[in-house]
Amino acid sequence: MRRRYFIYLSFNGTTFHGWQIQPNGNSVQEELEKALSTLLQEKIAVVGAGRTDAGVHAKLMVAHFETDNNFVIDKFIYNLNNMLPKFISILGLREVDLDFHARFDALSRTYEYHITPNKDPFKAEISHFYKRKMDLNLMNNAAQQLLGKKDFSCFSKSKTQTFTNDCDLQKAEWTEKNGLFIFEIKANRFLRNMVRAVVGTLLEVNEGRRNAESIPELIASKNRSNAGVSVPAKGLFLVDIEYPSKGFI
Repeated sequence: MRRRYFIYLSFNGTTFHGWQIQPNGNSVQEELEKALSTLLQEKIAVVGAGRTDAGVHAKLMVAHFETDNNFVIDKFIYNLNNMLPKFISILGLREVDLDFHARFDALSRTYEYHITPNKDPFKAEISHFYKRKMDLNLMNNAAQQLLGKKDFSCFSKSKTQTFTNDCDLQKAEWTEKNGLFIFEIKANRFLRNMVRAVVGTLLEVNEGRRNAESIPELIASKNRSNAGVSVPAKGLFLVDIEYPSKGFI
């Protein structure tokens, strides 16, 4: 009997050319499909909840695949983890309805961007080293201007194939935790390069090169050249994906 499963995983994106299979670079999707196909002895295609760019990490990514094989989930996860590279870890597996989709049925996605104010060799590949003093109140005032359903074309990579650039932004907040500055952003969907462009723009506010009150005008312009430079991918983490409960078995 055909079954569909949601697979939950985390990965360090430093050595990968992003999530999606690439013709000239190793990807997380390629490694996962290869391991699943070997373990299940059939060709497995994996559909992710979204695409992460080269160098971006995931504390939680969700994908789905289908199989006719029966297996014990705990043992299957153990064997799959043994087959995957050290930078990918399977966190869980759950059967879902055959029409439940990891990408299209997601209600929201949450990202974090990590900034360290100190040069730290242990955080060099998982955070952005930024020496300027951080004014979290100032940047949070600017971040509040982002909330709501808007056309975020000004933060999107150009020439992307999307039906709409509207996103419903539900959270955008800076916090400090153990000396690390973390920007958390949640929306129903994100555009290509959007989070990194948002962070770069908010850092311009921090530096006094842009006013918090100018954010609505920037969004209205729908012009990517009016927003800030994208910050490096290495500080970006996908941390959560929310789904309705109705599709789980």
